Amino acid sequence: MSSTTTTTTTAITADNILRLFAGDVDTNVIGQARQSGGRSADADLAGYDEEQIRLMDEVCIVLDENDVPIGSASKKVCHLMENINKGLLHRAFSVFLFDQQNRLLLQQRASEKITFPDMWTNTCCSHPLGTPSETGADLPSSVAGAKRAATRKLGHELGIPAAQVPPEAFKFLTRIHYLAPSDGKWGEHEIDYILFAKPKHAVLVEPNLNEVRDTRYVTKDELRDMFAQPDLKFTPWFKLICENMLFAWWDKLEKEGDVVAFEEEQHIRRM
Repeated sequence: MSSTTTTTTTAITADNILRLFAGDVDTNVIGQARQSGGRSADADLAGYDEEQIRLMDEVCIVLDENDVPIGSASKKVCHLMENINKGLLHRAFSVFLFDQQNRLLLQQRASEKITFPDMWTNTCCSHPLGTPSETGADLPSSVAGAKRAATRKLGHELGIPAAQVPPEAFKFLTRIHYLAPSDGKWGEHEIDYILFAKPKHAVLVEPNLNEVRDTRYVTKDELRDMFAQPDLKFTPWFKLICENMLFAWWDKLEKEGDVVAFEEEQHIRRM
């Protein structure tokens, strides 16, 4: 099973980013990621699913270790371990969506996924893009961008209509900074915005099978039972959040119907 890794990479700053990643990072922050060549000639992506290859062109927000945007780069560039090992860091979000019975919606990532295929994880995990609506320079605008991205990706991955979980439905809890390899080539190095949502009405879930292999709603005990099953694999960030934070948040949600006591931490939790 993949595991998280202590972040001991080079600290990326606005001063050294061009020296380290001159051909791959656009320091304009918002704009087009630089591409080194066409996808058809890209040996790193040879043999993967065509739609997942296309998504590797999406533009992620490159950060320094204080979550300040200092550039933008393709999803592919941000997820190659050779770049992560040099310190490349990007912004992400993780959605935890609960129903009215306080059950958490999980997804199993599709086999077609390039990183962490077939693993169970929280409701939705992805990245705000390097666009004006999803990039923020301070915490409030960055949270707003992550919420917009979360609504967009719930639709893309799970078919949940935007009107059922609009950006204002999310509560931002905290940010975590972690590094996790997927295999020898790919991995994650992210500052991850944790977003909770508990819609008042049941949501429509129609998974995009190129993104999501399976879904299920679980109670806390059912999730613990899943963790005990040796044949099930989980994404490292989900395990990390569960082991350190999730069950305390979940207790609060069950007892009081809300997670306000944990909301909007200003500091970044370094994992």
